[in-house]
Amino acid sequence: MSKEKLVVIGGDAAGMSAASQAKRRRPELAIVVIERSPHTSFSACGIPYYVGRVVDAEEKLIIRTPEKFRELDGIDVRVLHEVEKIDVPGKKVHVRNLKTGRSAWEPYDQLLIATGAVPFCPQLPGADAVDIFGVSTLESGLEIRRRLDKGGIKKAVVVGGGYIGLEMAEALVMNGLEVSLISRPPQVMGTLDDDMGALVSQALRDVGVTLYLEEELTSFKKKAGKVTGIVTDKRTLLTDIVILGLGVRPNTALAAAAGIPLGEKGSIRVNERMETGIAGIWAAGDCAESFHLVSRKPFYVALGTVANRQGRVAGINLGGGYATFPGVVGTAVTKICTMEVARTGLQEKELRKLGIEWVSAVIKSRTKAGYYPDAGEITVKVLAERGSGRLLGGQIVGMEGSAKRIDTLATALHAGFTVEEMINLDLGYAPPFSPVWDPVVIAAREAAKKL
Repeated sequence: MSKEKLVVIGGDAAGMSAASQAKRRRPELAIVVIERSPHTSFSACGIPYYVGRVVDAEEKLIIRTPEKFRELDGIDVRVLHEVEKIDVPGKKVHVRNLKTGRSAWEPYDQLLIATGAVPFCPQLPGADAVDIFGVSTLESGLEIRRRLDKGGIKKAVVVGGGYIGLEMAEALVMNGLEVSLISRPPQVMGTLDDDMGALVSQALRDVGVTLYLEEELTSFKKKAGKVTGIVTDKRTLLTDIVILGLGVRPNTALAAAAGIPLGEKGSIRVNERMETGIAGIWAAGDCAESFHLVSRKPFYVALGTVANRQGRVAGINLGGGYATFPGVVGTAVTKICTMEVARTGLQEKELRKLGIEWVSAVIKSRTKAGYYPDAGEITVKVLAERGSGRLLGGQIVGMEGSAKRIDTLATALHAGFTVEEMINLDLGYAPPFSPVWDPVVIAAREAAKKL
């Protein structure tokens, strides 16, 4: 009698987390992982730091190689293979070997789709030019670093003011390049409110990045097939390299073609156990839908933390256990040179769209006791529901020691705290770590006053 087989499409955070969990619980389960890139379990979040030479070797970004998964876990990982079609009635996937071009059908009993996300690549004139790079896989990061090492790059343009765009702008500055960034919104970091985003915009200017805000990319200039500039609705900028940081979308074309139901922003609709609407087919990671615990609505977010947790839940269930993924509050942090940025919950434009009335408080404080050396500035914004006082979201911009304070706000969101309840949180204090009143508590206190 043949073993039951699990096929996993995608060998990064969600896929390998699920495969490992399932194998640990059911050693007899045959697991095949299909991954189109040469790498498994790599840190996509570390790519800007590799490009910026903070991380000196690509091996440090690889958590576990395909060989290790085979040797230590007994998981059959097939890199440089791509699933081209899912045959749902036949319970099989059509797989092509990208090195040889040969293809064959691979049967499955259970299927996990963990195809991740793909970067937005604008279909504009000149978009096929050489030296225009998206940033999504480890291989893309390696290509950018190799191009910089080759030399001849003096000017760079980053398109997009989100997390990856800002982190890559910093990485290019660290390479000694003249860096410009264009973004359509009035401030960078669209997941922050404009007043907090303005602080991040200024931090970028302070390190030498030239910002062109409220401008839209219209085309790329090229010569002999190589990019030479970008054109916006207001100007032309000459450049030697372009980095696209326009965000990502769920990579769900394969699932859609197989008739698997999609949800928020085209992500795969799943229940709290990570099951799709088709028996025996599961989904997790950047291709899958989440649930927002504050808005109480379906939500899409592409973050490694979420992908790992969803993969773990799927793996436990595939391994015969029972686990659920309750949802997210949208917590994220980043660093732009000396400035730390963090956010969680909902922002003002989302509250406006949901019809929720709110009050907000913005405070400035210090990361340590004011008299302690190297106490940096920190700005905290808190949003609370008018009437009930329920915490709805928070944003933090400040110097070293600022960003991880967002975890207090994220925990309060999970617990359903009001800002009044937050005032009495028993947070740790010592002069090297915080003022007597932590900045997060000060912001909650100011929001409570407005209620």
